[in-house]
Amino acid sequence: MEIRIGSRESRLAVIQSEMVQNWLKSRMPEAEVSIVTMKTTGDIILDRPLAQVGGKGLFVKELDRALMDGRTDLSVHSLKDLPMEVPEELPVVAYSAREDERDVLILPEGATEIDFSNPIGTSSLRRILQLKRLYPEASFESVRGNLVTRLRKLEEGNYSALILASAGVKRMGLEHRISRYFSVDEVIPAAGQGILAVQGKRGQDYRYLEAYDDRNSRFAALAERAFVRALDGGCSSPVAAHAVIDGEQLTLTGLYYGGDGDHYETAVLRGKVSEAEQIGKKLAGQFRKDIRVE
Repeated sequence: MEIRIGSRESRLAVIQSEMVQNWLKSRMPEAEVSIVTMKTTGDIILDRPLAQVGGKGLFVKELDRALMDGRTDLSVHSLKDLPMEVPEELPVVAYSAREDERDVLILPEGATEIDFSNPIGTSSLRRILQLKRLYPEASFESVRGNLVTRLRKLEEGNYSALILASAGVKRMGLEHRISRYFSVDEVIPAAGQGILAVQGKRGQDYRYLEAYDDRNSRFAALAERAFVRALDGGCSSPVAAHAVIDGEQLTLTGLYYGGDGDHYETAVLRGKVSEAEQIGKKLAGQFRKDIRVE
């Protein structure tokens, strides 16, 4: 049996694909599992914010095309980077167990505190809005590129600090660079942060991934993404959601920004995990009355 995994070329993307590859090899030693890397449009256009050039879809178009053409059998994505609308013919077939979902602060090597005379590097309005409450004296500037590129720009003195997802930093083996973890109460993470999504092609047999698929991650993903999707939140939209699952209970915290200065709202809703998507839509309905919950 041959399984070809489609991946972006960045080191982090390859590491994440290797995590799935290694799991498959451990469960299916007779299978030939390979990784097919490709450069995506989002990896090429680095001089402008994502929102100006097409959003998160720029990171998946090439991978989607390879799946559709039969050049690959799976694609591995950071779920937070997967567009909210996934083509019906390319469903998510498995969700990984969740890595640390928090955002973190990275300082230049040797620094112990933020130098507020330089901007903090982040391209996320979601992060900026929440961090302004923690660091009212800070300024912020967009930073693009893979994790290694961003760290290089930090060390070159372009930024006083970076805000990154803990999961990616840890998967790269750079946990020692983390200066501060932001609790999910301080900075609500992006929907799906810390979860890997394995995407497949409709009509194919993916039963070999059943044991990989993590129940809690799946329900958390469904709730968080339903909330953001209902509010039309993409990569540039400061809409965020974070689910906590305790047995059969799901608690969803959502953040919504209506475009009014620095003001944003948060709310919490609890319910059964089996109603994860409905919980996401209902919570979104607390912010926008035009949202219909079936």
